[in-house]
Formats: sequence, C-alpha cells, structure tokens
Amino acid sequence: MKPTSAPQTYRVKSFGCQMNVYDGERMAELLGERGIQPAPEGEEADLVILNTCHIREKAAEKVYSDIGRLVAAGKENGKAPLIAVAGCVAQAEGEEIMARAPAVSIVVGPQAYHRLPDMLDKAEKGERATDTDMPAIAKFDALPARKKRGPSAFLTVQEGCDKFCTYCVVPYTRGAEISRPFSHLVDEARKLVEAGAKEITLLGQNVNAWSGDDDKGRRVGLGGLIRTLAQIDGLERIRYTTSHPNDMDDDLIAAHGEVAKLMPYLHLPVQAGNDRILKAMNRQHTAESYLRLIEKFRAARPDIALSGDFIVGFPGETEAEFQDTLNIVDDVRYAACFSFKYSPRPGTPAATMEHQIAPEVMAERLQRLQARIAHHQYAFNQASVGKACTVLVERTGRHPGQWLGKSPWLQSVWFEGEAAIGDLVEVTLAAGGPNSLEGQVRAKLSA
Repeated sequence: MKPTSAPQTYRVKSFGCQMNVYDGERMAELLGERGIQPAPEGEEADLVILNTCHIREKAAEKVYSDIGRLVAAGKENGKAPLIAVAGCVAQAEGEEIMARAPAVSIVVGPQAYHRLPDMLDKAEKGERATDTDMPAIAKFDALPARKKRGPSAFLTVQEGCDKFCTYCVVPYTRGAEISRPFSHLVDEARKLVEAGAKEITLLGQNVNAWSGDDDKGRRVGLGGLIRTLAQIDGLERIRYTTSHPNDMDDDLIAAHGEVAKLMPYLHLPVQAGNDRILKAMNRQHTAESYLRLIEKFRAARPDIALSGDFIVGFPGETEAEFQDTLNIVDDVRYAACFSFKYSPRPGTPAATMEHQIAPEVMAERLQRLQARIAHHQYAFNQASVGKACTVLVERTGRHPGQWLGKSPWLQSVWFEGEAAIGDLVEVTLAAGGPNSLEGQVRAKLSA
C-alpha cells in the first residue's frame, strides 16, 4: 500500500451490543487524543472504523459489504478513506479480512484497540497492521481519561465469558472472564460524573460475574461495587447488563431493594423455556431455577421491570419445546425482550449439531414469539399509566418543545415543556403505547 496523509477526521460505526458502543466511544477518545476529529454530518471521513459484531448470521459478509461501499464511495469522490475493521469479526477472522479486502489497512480485536494509534502510524506509512492479542487489563490501563458527551454513560466492568454456551462465539472473540479492578472503576465512574453523566450502565458479557477487592480489602461482587458507586455525588442512576442467571448472588438481589439509585430494571437472558434445549445450549440452569430467581428479584423490588433474550429454532427444537418458551414469556411477563432466530456460528458446537431447523420454521416461530413479547410489553406500559416517576432527558423530540428520555424502567417517555438534555424531570405517565409513553410534567428535579 502507498503511504497516505495523516487522517484529520474519523467515523466509528459500531454494530451489536452495548459493549461495542462502549468500545466505539473509547476508540473515538483515542483518536481525539491524537487530534483527529469526528467527521461533520454528511461529510466523508478520512478514517472509517467498522466496529463489528460476530453474534448474528453472515456477520463477516456484512463487513465485506460495508468495505465495498466505502471503496466505491472513495472512487466516486476521489477520496479513499483509511479503513479499519475492529471488534469481534476482526478477532475471529482477521487474517481472512486482510486476504480478502486489500482496501483494509487495520484489523484490530476488541482487546487490542488501545494500540490503535501505533497501528495508524504504520497505516500512514503504507503498511497494513493486524493486532488480535487479548491483553484486557492492559487495554484499560492504556486508554485515555473518559470524556462524556451526554447524560448517560457506559462503563465496562467485566469482559469475556467462561460459560461456553454451544451457540456462542463470545468466549473465542472476547476471551476468558476478567474483572477490572475496583479502584479503577470507581475512579472512572467519578470522572464520568464530573464530565456530566447522571446515569451509568455497568457493562460486561457476564456483568454479574464481576468481583474484586474494595477499598477496605474486602472481596465484593457486583452488588458491593454498586453500593460504592451509589455514594458518588451527582450520580443519580445505576444500571447493569448483561447478566447470567448462574452468577446471581443474594447481595446483588438485595441491592435492588436497598440502593435507591439502582434502577428497577433487570436484563436476565434465559434463551429458551425448555430444559432439554437449555441443556443442549449448555446454559447450566433450568426453566424452573430461572423462574425462582425472578421471584427473588420481585420480592426484593416488586416494581422491577424484566427483560430477556431468546433464541428460537435451536437445533432439534420441537414445536412442544418451543411452546415451553412461549409459556415462560407468559410466566415472567417481560417488559421488553430481544429475540432472534438461531444462526450457526462457525467453530461453535451447535453449528455441527444434527436436526438443524428449517429457516421457514424458525421465521414462523420467531413471529409468534415476538407477538407474545409485544403483548406483554404493551401490557407493562399500560400498567404504568398513572404512575409518577422521573425521566432523564436524553434528546429533543420531533416537535418544538418536545423532549425524550428514559423512565426508571427503561421505557421511552416523551413530554412537552421547558427542559434541557441531562435534566431529571418528574412526570406523570399519562398514556402508554407499544413502544413509548407520554408524560405530563410535574416538576424538574435537577439540571
């Protein structure tokens, strides 16, 4: 490759989970330290980072499609961007990307993006650079101080996964479970609040697997970390995602009833409602144990909103076993859910299992599942009408004087009145639709 001028502008396109959103923000901060600015809206960037997700079907092919569009746009306007592929597809298929896509200058995995500045130095000299090492803690130690541009912030506390669900690539792309040190997390949370964040969502592939030694040398879990973060002045709300049922402990459950800043919302994936399918998935819990766990959370915090993840059409799933999944949706009455058709990921045990389900069967089952989920989500929103709650304002609405934000139960709420992004506004939930609610202002609590 020929040497290129140093990029002046960048654009990071992040796909997939909140962890990727966090990683995208951190890469942007690294580029900002180098003096590279975000490309203005509507303008082509000198550097484009495709921050990829490997969970869904044909993830790699979608990356090549994006690369092709960037190359075509560069030829059309005479300004070919530097292209970097980051994230889990980069980790899993880095060598293949370099072989198939000569336009790509940089391939960097999710545990190595702190080395992006050095890789850019190589790219500017016309050299191609690949780094898919996994030094997770070294990554965080090397990243710059946090900079926040909105009232809500992500904070990664834990990375990797040791569960090895048979359908999942995460243990192979993100590595083994590792917890960031307690003191580092408290410091980063304080800096986020100082920069304007009022709400922090703690992130991890299995976030409730986090553990560490607190400032008194005591071993604590996620509940202990949350209790400490709740003491930070100016931090008004705490959330966490994504949890695994097998990593739940009594202290974290109790925190939902004892820590006012911990929002009444829990994302706890179950994936399926049938025990044979759960065993084939290597989920290591049963439908019954999951439901008993939900009961504990509701006892600690009766108004808690629940969300989950579901996979339909796992290899060998029968119609009766799928019905068990519909039944667990009815038992829990989720406020929201993510649901997907099973897609075989190369290198995972499930990809070679017998009795793969026909695509049309999966599509029909997913449609039924999503209809059932939507029914309960609408019912939850309807049951919220008449409640008074605070809304954290996140952005303006489509109409003058309209604002949008999130309720404590992570519902989208819009209202009209005087406010600003970052305000906490007390509203009465006046009307509920399938995906959002209308609020009527009672008072502004903070600015």
